[in-house]
Amino acid sequence: MQRVYGSSAMLATAEVARPRAEAGQVLVRVHAASVNARDWHLMRGDPKIARWMDRSVFGRRGPANPVQGGDFAGTVEEVGDGVTDLAVGDDVFGEAVSGAFAEFVAVPRGLLDRKPANLSFAEAAAVPLAANTALTCLRHVGDGERVLIIGASGGVGTFAVQIARARGARVSAVCSTRNVEAARSLGAEQVFDYTREPVTGRYDTVLDLAGTRTLRELLRLVEPTGTLVLSGGGNFDGGSWFGPVGLLARGQLARPFVKPAVRGPMAEQTPQSLTELRELIESGLLRPAIDRTYPLAETPAAIEYMETEHARAKIVITVASPDEQ
Repeated sequence: MQRVYGSSAMLATAEVARPRAEAGQVLVRVHAASVNARDWHLMRGDPKIARWMDRSVFGRRGPANPVQGGDFAGTVEEVGDGVTDLAVGDDVFGEAVSGAFAEFVAVPRGLLDRKPANLSFAEAAAVPLAANTALTCLRHVGDGERVLIIGASGGVGTFAVQIARARGARVSAVCSTRNVEAARSLGAEQVFDYTREPVTGRYDTVLDLAGTRTLRELLRLVEPTGTLVLSGGGNFDGGSWFGPVGLLARGQLARPFVKPAVRGPMAEQTPQSLTELRELIESGLLRPAIDRTYPLAETPAAIEYMETEHARAKIVITVASPDEQ
């Protein structure tokens, strides 16, 4: 848990009251959780503008909820009034607003679904936020379209390559040397190693997950009738005040004046999106890639590793050790 913004040294393990399932909620015994970029943004309180934009998550001096963590997978421990389609003992996965880096988390019924039958708890915990972001960003993609994914080796990127391929697209990926073969194995037909070569060509959709290129550079890669999707990434030139929000804002301001459509992130977790992801996974079209696994007590180290921006795929935190893990 964390009371004040800062480095991973501000995170500590503590005993807290066990939550209860209120009406419309489900209490989950967490077996695994996963780390997302939002966790280190929240740890640092960056970009600082977020402290004024989203007070439900960012407080002025520290996180609104001292217990972090969004993605989780576990077993239903208790159901609140009004929840009739889940029972104690059911295996589930989902995304909480916060509180998943703990032994128990209480979440609204609409933010979880039954765990994919062919995934372990650790694998299922890696799915919700990253896979739903990729799904939302690429929902417009159709069969035969050319799609470029910049940042293809990260948590969202590894899902994006697979989802674009599942939708019938011809996928090109951008990543570093060590991730080229991994990107190909996920379904990319062409892979650009950004450390050795420029990215060339024109695409029907460009999904930028890295945030390291200017808006002008990105627009040059998109067909005039295509779509540029901006979805976070590194700090780029926004600094600690605006971070990736700077690039996203410029993209939105440019929308009326450029030919390619420009879209920002619009990921919203719903029961339908989780069900769609579960069906893709159970049909063999989508599978999470995991870089490292940490025990709950080493959550600070897991977030610190994520903060280096060198993580490949997803980072998972194991909270319990059932036989399925």
